[in-house]
Amino acid sequence: MGEVLADVLAAAHRLAPREIPALVQDAALRLGLSEARVFVADVQQHQLIALPSPDQTALLVAGSPVELETIAVDTSLGGRAYRTETVQLAADTGSSGTGPSGIVGWLPLVDGIERLGVLKIAAPALGAPLLERCRALASLIAMILVAKLHYSDVLARTVRSRPMALQAELLWAFVPPRTIGTTAVTSSAVLEPAYEVGGDAFDHTLAGTHLHLTLLDAMGHDLASGGCSAVALAACRSTRRAGGGLTDIAEQIDRTLARWIPDRLLTCVIADLDTVTGRFDWINCGHLAPLLIRDGRIVTGALDRHPHLPLGLGDTGLPPPQVHTLRLQPGDRVLTFTDGVTEARSATGELFGENRLADTVVRAMADGLPAPEALRRLIQRILLHQDQQLRDDATILLTEWHPHTAGPT
Repeated sequence: MGEVLADVLAAAHRLAPREIPALVQDAALRLGLSEARVFVADVQQHQLIALPSPDQTALLVAGSPVELETIAVDTSLGGRAYRTETVQLAADTGSSGTGPSGIVGWLPLVDGIERLGVLKIAAPALGAPLLERCRALASLIAMILVAKLHYSDVLARTVRSRPMALQAELLWAFVPPRTIGTTAVTSSAVLEPAYEVGGDAFDHTLAGTHLHLTLLDAMGHDLASGGCSAVALAACRSTRRAGGGLTDIAEQIDRTLARWIPDRLLTCVIADLDTVTGRFDWINCGHLAPLLIRDGRIVTGALDRHPHLPLGLGDTGLPPPQVHTLRLQPGDRVLTFTDGVTEARSATGELFGENRLADTVVRAMADGLPAPEALRRLIQRILLHQDQQLRDDATILLTEWHPHTAGPT
């Protein structure tokens, strides 16, 4: 086993993305499997899509239509492996369908706690030792995908069902992975409409024992809005990485927008969570107050504070934004969101609202689902509420502090 994985790792350094399927299949045969295929999740996490073969890759590059094998996230066994991040096994009935001819397995492909897709495997038999080898192979494949994804148009096209608007392309280039975390904390985000998103953006990053969080909502829904959020994220990161605190970040975003994009404003929540003590510090600049979920219910008003003005106004002569502080309890969840979530209207004019927002998250996580899946279900419910046509960007950032668990939830 060690030699096989070592060979895969050595080959991966100079591996072209189109060569990933062949590398995986070769490793599978050497491990004793009859088949192994990689499926990646599409941008909106509706489907799992098989990586293209070299011939299909050539067609993709040429702009020709390609029919890639897909399976539904919500209704397939592979989708269940993705949703629950657990291995799923079933008898392989073969192409004839006359009876079992082996075992088919689906293993989640996870980088840290960011879900990427699934690995489909098939074998005449699948005992515990071989399954453990497959888990190791899946972990290695996940790392290879992450390493290749950022500079491969082929992989980018594979996970997209249609062209992306220019402002959406800009924002997706700036935002981090949707899910990050440690044994003490999980942070997960969703961003819709994925192909036309305009002014919303999020950021989360780990620095020592601290988790930094930012959620932005720029005025408008065009390329200038996307540029506004991208510039704000750059100002946030530049200030943070130079040692600046929450107030410094807000003031730098404000100055930068006022100077370079003077006609645009944005609202935001900028926060910092000490993952050891549970101290949660945040600034609210013209944004909706985050929600605190504790023991399966909203703690009414826990994070309500008088907000500062939106950013981008420049020197108003007012004091800098105030930093607020709250001590979280183990298991607490903080839900930060933009107004496109709660103000999503049904055909009858009914708002989605905060209660429905929190209830969906609570129910999903009470079922034992990981945070990324809770948010995936939430955004699906929002889209259904508004007949699949969001009239504004809808972005949600869910943070859970779980210092006494064995791993992220």
